[in-house]
Amino acid sequence: MKNSSKNDLLQFTSKGIWCAQANVFIDPWKPVDKAFITHGHADHSRYGSKAYLATTTAAPVIKYRLGNININTINFGEKITINGVKFSFHPAGHILGSAQIRVEYKGEIWVASGDYKLENDGLAEAFEPIKCHTFITESTFGLPVFNWKPQTEIFADINNWWRQNATEGKVTFITGYSLGKAQRILQGLDTSIGKIYTHGAVENINEVIRNQGINLPDTIRVTRDISPKDYPTNLVLAPPGALNSAWMKKFKPLSIGIASGWMAMRGARRRKAAERGFVLSDHVDWKDLNTAVKETGAERVVVTHGYTAIYAQYLQEMGLEAQVATTEFTGENLDGEEDKKEVETTVG
Repeated sequence: MKNSSKNDLLQFTSKGIWCAQANVFIDPWKPVDKAFITHGHADHSRYGSKAYLATTTAAPVIKYRLGNININTINFGEKITINGVKFSFHPAGHILGSAQIRVEYKGEIWVASGDYKLENDGLAEAFEPIKCHTFITESTFGLPVFNWKPQTEIFADINNWWRQNATEGKVTFITGYSLGKAQRILQGLDTSIGKIYTHGAVENINEVIRNQGINLPDTIRVTRDISPKDYPTNLVLAPPGALNSAWMKKFKPLSIGIASGWMAMRGARRRKAAERGFVLSDHVDWKDLNTAVKETGAERVVVTHGYTAIYAQYLQEMGLEAQVATTEFTGENLDGEEDKKEVETTVG
């Protein structure tokens, strides 16, 4: 898609991605007057702004996490205009309610994609490619080594592992982000194997999502009054920050698994002392990252987080105009920084 102009419709500032014409920020990391939020993960959704706008399905979790905020909602595909700038939110496929934000002014179109994935996981609204002149993309897993298998294969592996642990009388302990990854894992579990227990940080998000009318498999919140004898043969779903915590010591004997894109890297599983690593990510792999960029038709790409320099250079070699922008977005983190606050404040 050819550029109609070279204006920087979106600028990268010390507060975040800014549309000066509309005085709107996208996923700002410092307080601003108007914040348009792509999704509820902590590196994209922060407290302190005067007014927020998010999709109808993303807003409940954002309100739960940020507390008393002034937030309005918008449906996917709905258009609003501010001082001549047209904005619309489109599915990113990352987690439930996650959006790409399309920005258009005087024929110039930018898309800020936030975090995204192309595989339809059956829970998040499926990714929708949007034509634009400039595409702002992550590159969390922007190396050829990252090549995801279909999630049906991953869930078959997880269920077989759980089934084997159950025959051995073990607790199956698996970690994933409390928002997004945990619910995706839940959707793929074979509930005929046993019961599913959840860390409070996961169950709090489950409750928000269920209150939106979205069905999730039955789960049991881990509390102090549950006997340790109840856990063997069953599964415990917890955020990464719960690994090696005092909270985790109640589950014996146990087998530990981690669901993360970083499990594709040699040594990542051993570093976290896990028996099994399942390569499951809510971000695009190398192949889908390049597919997404191609489908936008953009001739200019701005890379915001991940393997930024490497990926920008690759795009340049492919004949595109590409640059790196410094942001505070982090993508998927093996150490569970996304859930750190909730893990520290939730006990059971």
